[in-house]
Amino acid sequence: MNSIILQKAVNILSEQYNVTGMSCAACSARVERVVKKLPGVTSCSVSLLTNSMSVDGTASPEIIIAAVEKAGYGASLKIPEPSHQVSHSQEEDALADHETPILKRRLISSLFFLAVLMYLSMGHMAGLPLPPFLDGNNIAQGIAQLLLSAVIMVINQKFFVSGFTSLLHLAPNMDTLVAMGSFASFSWSVYVLFMMTAGGNFTVHNFYFESAAMILTLITVGKMLEAKSKGRTTDALKSLMKLAPKTATILHGGREYTVPIEQVAKGMVFIVKPGENIPVDGVVIEGSSAVNESALTGESIPVDKAPGDLVSAATVNQSGFIKCEATRVGNDTTLSQIIKMVSDAASTKAPVAKIADKVCGVFVPSVIAIAILVVTGWLIAGKSFGDALSYGIAVLVISCPCALGLATPVAVMVGNGVGAKNGILFKTAASLEECGKIKIAALDKTGTITSGEPKVTDTYPVGDYLEEDLVSLAYSLESKSEHPLAKAVASYAQDKGITPHDVQNFKALPGNGLTATLHDGSTLTGGSVKFIGEKYSVSERFVKEAQKFADDGKTPLLFVKNDELVGIIAVADVIKPDSKQAVSELQSMGIKVVMLTGDNERTAKAIGHEAGVDDVIAGVLPDGKESVIRDLQKSGKTAMVGDGINDAPALTRADIGIAIGAGTDIAIDAADVVLMKNSLRDAAASVRLSRATLRNIHQNLFWAFIYNVIGIPLAAGLWGLKLDPMFGAAAMSLSSFCVVTNALRLNLFDVHGGK
Repeated sequence: MNSIILQKAVNILSEQYNVTGMSCAACSARVERVVKKLPGVTSCSVSLLTNSMSVDGTASPEIIIAAVEKAGYGASLKIPEPSHQVSHSQEEDALADHETPILKRRLISSLFFLAVLMYLSMGHMAGLPLPPFLDGNNIAQGIAQLLLSAVIMVINQKFFVSGFTSLLHLAPNMDTLVAMGSFASFSWSVYVLFMMTAGGNFTVHNFYFESAAMILTLITVGKMLEAKSKGRTTDALKSLMKLAPKTATILHGGREYTVPIEQVAKGMVFIVKPGENIPVDGVVIEGSSAVNESALTGESIPVDKAPGDLVSAATVNQSGFIKCEATRVGNDTTLSQIIKMVSDAASTKAPVAKIADKVCGVFVPSVIAIAILVVTGWLIAGKSFGDALSYGIAVLVISCPCALGLATPVAVMVGNGVGAKNGILFKTAASLEECGKIKIAALDKTGTITSGEPKVTDTYPVGDYLEEDLVSLAYSLESKSEHPLAKAVASYAQDKGITPHDVQNFKALPGNGLTATLHDGSTLTGGSVKFIGEKYSVSERFVKEAQKFADDGKTPLLFVKNDELVGIIAVADVIKPDSKQAVSELQSMGIKVVMLTGDNERTAKAIGHEAGVDDVIAGVLPDGKESVIRDLQKSGKTAMVGDGINDAPALTRADIGIAIGAGTDIAIDAADVVLMKNSLRDAAASVRLSRATLRNIHQNLFWAFIYNVIGIPLAAGLWGLKLDPMFGAAAMSLSSFCVVTNALRLNLFDVHGGK
């Protein structure tokens, strides 16, 4: 079985492509449909927002590129950069706003000639004088308007090239609608002009030259606004890329050298001075400092670093001088992995997008058919050809497939960006959508609800002994042990500034006990209630006191000097400061919270009660958590929140796997969502952000659908109104802009506030 899985993993590849020539959702739907039909392609996702395509399967890049080109578009394989490079040049180039400058030049040129055209065609209606050679000369006015509109059509020739090329490939797109509307207006006007030269009963009021030009100009306005807004949806990703340091100061042979970041290799020693960015991931080998990691985790409070601690690329050294050894460089750094994860998520599609994709696939042909029916219907109703054509043109130019196609990807991109800024990484668009739909959250205890490190919670000195005496004696004994409980006692004593006594003859005894000899010859013993109770006489009162600690989920440690009980120290894996609030936030969103743990039921219930969870399932081994998740799924969509180490089977089985406290190790295959910070509140924040993004998508889809549902009948004149094609073009130009602008509102969303 394993060999079969391995063979599949080897054969099935996932490739990323750049796609050019797409102008609307109909284009991306066409490319996706063509590639999916190729033999060997198992899945294909095309993003209009980033002009990219992700293809899984065994089909060769040459076959895929050829199919895309045959469909009338361009494609090129994204060549992965070597792992030692961090330029992200391909991603930055793909996300760069190349459209807006081109559209701006087109718009300025178009507006100049359009102003002259509008003056000639409509200025006289406002009482403005016409040049003497045009005044009263209808044919001369027609020729002047023809020339001016032709210039504007040449300036905006991309609409015609793209639109009619797509039509020839039997895959009409938005440009086809614009091109047909503008060309029909122009052609009819040329026909009228020729009829006027032959003495036909036409006037300048029968010309639609200004409509042909105005349609193109207004659509260009809309496309420029859309391009600028689309550029802002990728701001978070572009900001991450800009964080990548360009140089590093390495230490070699006792001398400092500043080198390009591409030349830093694993194992090299680099130094970081106060105020400088850390160039690559590494481990501190000398010095100490406070490092601002907000760029990666969203945590504004600097983190203290000392020898042995890990540091990440693009974080800022705020205070001391540190010397580090490079452990991960280039595309292996945490920053690069985050960029890749956010970028990959943007290239996938959320399940809700399937509705829009199906509509976009048939939208443009349907609009063309409706426009033909509208023209035919009005001709039958007795309208002149010019009036009937005006209705048909209005239908063409008011219809907008772009708004439908952008509704989902722009919201997904912005939502992912907001998540990345807050240390919440969604691996796919599907995980971003599905996370908000969970009904049950299963939380691992150790490291998720609790800190994962035992701490002293209570001290209970006996008789004449003071707390300082108890802790000092306990520290003297436990400082010789490597047990986690011993470390908790030692840490507590150090925090209190208590020093240990010198001890000799230290021994770890079978049955959870320790013993040693003090400098004065006294014997010091420590251990569990059972161990001490078997060796020494402990009164019922102290046994009950120890039992109270145990009932609260704490581990009581008893300490004896010679034959006299010194006191009890209670140690427990305490819950994180924000775990109770996180559980409450999940519950306020209608989510049932269940705690899974391998601890005994008494300890588990004590922790569960303190955290406020709805249910506790204790005594579950790591390999048994997967079956528990399977049972929970029978009651609703379930998320598993764990540390990503022992919880991999459960994370995989759950509808949504959330890895918490991943820190620098973000490449956790089993998880769908990766939380950089070790805070359970981020699990609630991920659900909240998912729901906000899904709400935004639904709003976008509603406005996109309702716009076309109302606009097309209005343009067709079904409600007794006649919509000028120019107003239709203006409405079309604003529809996509409104959808993208609505998506940008997500940037204002507070992931830790509201429901």
